[in-house]
Amino acid sequence: MESNSAISLVLPLLLLVSSGIAKTVTYDFNVGWVTAQPDGFSRPTIGINGQWPIPPITAAIGDKVVVHVQNDLGNQTTSLHFHGLYQNGTAHMDGPVGVSQCSIPIGGSFVYEFQIDQPGTYWYHSHDSGQYPDGLRGPLIIRDPDSPYKDQYDEEIVLTLSDWYHDQMPGLLSRFISYANPTGAEPVPDSALMNETQDLKINVEPGRTYMFRVINIAAFAAQYLWFEGHTMRIVEVDGIYTEEAEADMIYLTAAQRYSVLVTAKNESSANFAIIGSMDQDLFDVVPENLNPNVTGWLVYDKAAPLPTPALIESFEPFDDFTLIPYDHEPIFDNVDYSFNLDVKMDNLGDGANYAFFNDLTYVRPKVPTLYSALTSGNMATDAAIYGDNTIPFILEKNKVVEIVLNNMDPGKHPFHLHGHAFQTVVRSAEETGVYVNNETFPEFPMRRDTVMVRPNGNMVLRFRADNP
Repeated sequence: MESNSAISLVLPLLLLVSSGIAKTVTYDFNVGWVTAQPDGFSRPTIGINGQWPIPPITAAIGDKVVVHVQNDLGNQTTSLHFHGLYQNGTAHMDGPVGVSQCSIPIGGSFVYEFQIDQPGTYWYHSHDSGQYPDGLRGPLIIRDPDSPYKDQYDEEIVLTLSDWYHDQMPGLLSRFISYANPTGAEPVPDSALMNETQDLKINVEPGRTYMFRVINIAAFAAQYLWFEGHTMRIVEVDGIYTEEAEADMIYLTAAQRYSVLVTAKNESSANFAIIGSMDQDLFDVVPENLNPNVTGWLVYDKAAPLPTPALIESFEPFDDFTLIPYDHEPIFDNVDYSFNLDVKMDNLGDGANYAFFNDLTYVRPKVPTLYSALTSGNMATDAAIYGDNTIPFILEKNKVVEIVLNNMDPGKHPFHLHGHAFQTVVRSAEETGVYVNNETFPEFPMRRDTVMVRPNGNMVLRFRADNP
């Protein structure tokens, strides 16, 4: 059965032709419960306007986006975060509860309004109490009439990867952060999805080139992705255009995005599998009945069989650290601030396992951090007013910040920076230990807003603090 998701997420090239006139793009979202069964198991799911999967948000450079959100869940608060948009000048529209806003209360509403000044592949999701894996997650695509790759493909296709749980988040999170789970073993997903479904079929035509905007909207699971019989050409990561790079397989940790060009074969006698495979290294225990894979197909001929994916001996994804930004932004070599963040997982007195930066675990403040900054006058630059457990750093505008991220844990961990993209200056191998300043830095570091640090490894990240 062909997925409605695939049809609704295909963006014809015609849409990329800009009229040159910025416009206001308005969405009216009623957030409420629906029933869905993307893997055959029926469960309550958070939808929008009575539908799930939720609709994509699309806009173009220069547009103003207005999103009216009505919380009709009846039993939970909510919010929306527009993942990867810098929100420069509109930080109060970013969405994280406790950081830039309060929750949207049950029966309440909120209007998000912001200007679009960056192209690329993004997503939007709830940013309230780990809620989005229950369904409130979807693509956000910003079109660019001046894209350096606009003449190299015929059609866009949005392809989301995700994990799926049969239990709802409140119960899962309660059991996860509990004395009954002292090792902090994360809940293992029940299945993997592609465009929030399984057995996805994507119709393609011989000789045409497609730009796949790939988004991992998962709660936890990273995924490997490959197209059997086809090569990908990477042209964007996390909203940053890159020099073209060929890849047979890519790896997306939760929240990462890629745009890849895939050219269809010149003949149409066979169909080809698309495979997403969850990274089982992330799971403390792999259930015997877990299928870590999700399969879709490039369909050249609807009458031809859909092939079973071939077995592979090992996962060998493209190393995104080697990507070069298209704009050749040079490395920030005059660092004004350098902070060490040592990451570990440990137990507190309640017996539960928590994540720590520098021996502190985050506690959400009662007053959102942004509200405190805007209402504290001269005291806004005093880190103490934000509370020790928000782990605050006070920065001067336009200074260069270096984060030395030491992973003291044997697991892989993704990290996302709101409001900026990192220059990835160093990424060590596994089991390297803490950073000791012994690396050769790239001339034009890869930039993205979500990175993955390897087990017991380290990363050095730089950005300019230009988004107060």
